[in-house]
Amino acid sequence: MRVAHPTRAPYELSKGTPLLRLSRLHVGYGAIKALKGIDLDVFPGEIVALIGANGAGKTTTLKTIAGVLPVAEGKVELAGVSTAGRAPETLVADGVSLVPEGRAIFPTLTVRENLELGAYLHRDPTAMKETLEDVTALFPRLGERMKQEGGTLSGGEQQMLAIGRALMSRPTLLLLDEPSLGIAPKLVQQIFEAIKQIAKAGVTILLVEQNTRMALKTSQRAYVLRTGEIALTGDSKKLADDPEIQAAYLGG
Repeated sequence: MRVAHPTRAPYELSKGTPLLRLSRLHVGYGAIKALKGIDLDVFPGEIVALIGANGAGKTTTLKTIAGVLPVAEGKVELAGVSTAGRAPETLVADGVSLVPEGRAIFPTLTVRENLELGAYLHRDPTAMKETLEDVTALFPRLGERMKQEGGTLSGGEQQMLAIGRALMSRPTLLLLDEPSLGIAPKLVQQIFEAIKQIAKAGVTILLVEQNTRMALKTSQRAYVLRTGEIALTGDSKKLADDPEIQAAYLGG
């Protein structure tokens, strides 16, 4: 899978510099404080999980990184550079791609049309063709349904389409919001195997996921968000064995 957009130079990071850094990040909805000074790092090549109860601020975090929500205080840095003032479409050009909760595909457009919309930054038709081949190799079902309207796909297939559309921009950082939500169990494993393959291809991933067990199994590190604050962080395997995590999220 080709991950670096042909018109964008790869990031040059000094050793130990995270690809993504959130520093004392505050975000609010009017008077409501959704994020209360969180710190979070994601290093190149990692899959990092962000877990927590509903309303903890997970989706807010992803939307803020993607430029959809404004920062009230603190900083979002990409490759050591603040993203302040950058519009969402500029951040896509900078290598950030968000797969939103609920997928948000275009139901009346075909699978091919949905995917092509994700490649609007491509200037070279050959590059778009190559990326499309990569996506359909990762998700063969999409290749079989190119002429089918997105709204007629199953929930799992729509999630594949949403991820595939995000990959069409050849992101450096992929933000995944609840990829297993509303998907039949038999397809959840396929989605997470694809996530691992995407990471192996060099894409850095920040994963928000309601299936805590699967999120900790898939990621290297994790952050636990509780009412807008980071409550715990550490190695995913160690967190999975933590009695507090087991009691709160794993049914232990």
